[in-house]
Amino acid sequence: MEQSFLKQNVGRRTVLKGTLGVLATPFVSRLAHAAGKVIRASTPGPDTEWQSKGLQAFKAALDKSMPGAFDVQLHYNGTLFAQGSEIEAMQRGNLEIALTSPSDIAELIPEYSIFTTGYLFRDAAHLDAVYDGDVGKEFKEKVAGDLQLQIVRSQYLGTRHVILRQARTVNVPDDLKGVKLRMPGSASWQFLGNALGAAATPLAFEEVYLAMQTGTIDGLENPLPDAIASKFYEVSKQVVLTGHQVANVFFTMPKAFWDGLTDDEKKAILDAEDAAKKVNDDGVKATEADGKAFFEAHGNTVTKPDVDAFRKHVLDAFVNSDFSKNWPKGLLDRIGAA
Repeated sequence: MEQSFLKQNVGRRTVLKGTLGVLATPFVSRLAHAAGKVIRASTPGPDTEWQSKGLQAFKAALDKSMPGAFDVQLHYNGTLFAQGSEIEAMQRGNLEIALTSPSDIAELIPEYSIFTTGYLFRDAAHLDAVYDGDVGKEFKEKVAGDLQLQIVRSQYLGTRHVILRQARTVNVPDDLKGVKLRMPGSASWQFLGNALGAAATPLAFEEVYLAMQTGTIDGLENPLPDAIASKFYEVSKQVVLTGHQVANVFFTMPKAFWDGLTDDEKKAILDAEDAAKKVNDDGVKATEADGKAFFEAHGNTVTKPDVDAFRKHVLDAFVNSDFSKNWPKGLLDRIGAA
């Protein structure tokens, strides 16, 4: 009798466990569906930067157009992946969005180091004309094939200028001789820093503020909106308006993730990125318009050097470098004509 009773209870527990499992399965599925597809976005900048505000606009637009379909997670200040490591993270499937620079891509596809050249683009409109046109189409196809990355759109980062810890006379590239100028670590960035006449010094973006504060570096080059968002005006005394690069970043996703989306999901992401680009580009342009006055109000001297001397020096350096040997024939002229 006791054995029979025990067997019956074990049987009831087994059936109950199985029943709970069956009931739980659709519940777990509903939870997973409610959470949506995870989209992790990483940026080295603070949440106050216009690129970060663009990502916030992207998340808001996507949540509105496809509620519950995606779980967009935003990570600032390089806390998820450090600047320069995002491409590998996307290729491993550990990251769904990064704002990659032309320099990041040039490290892996040398022929596109042409996009890292100083004084290449005239303004933000010229950037869009190139990257939204035939040149951009060829570039995106090459990146998708070689790197398995989907470039969704180019966003305006701003026009880059030299920002110094201590004021000095800067009129021509020779005036920057010996200045330890922070540049990102890639070869093309380092080359640009040296082409400006300075001593290019590799340093992660997250470390720049302290390095300026302590004198580890003498300066950096950055678009003014980014410099304002990162409060570099607190540790600088001069802005030199070299305007040496009209810069952009690419809103980039892993191709495997992109290819796994439905047509409706792709359209929603494209529309959300359009909203992000507008917030970013409009914000950058507005902040740039007030940038000179802002830095002056915060104790910085703002000077304009002989830009033609800088342009000639930088362009000559790039055209006569090993970088140019890889540039596709005629591409420099096509970019200029866009």
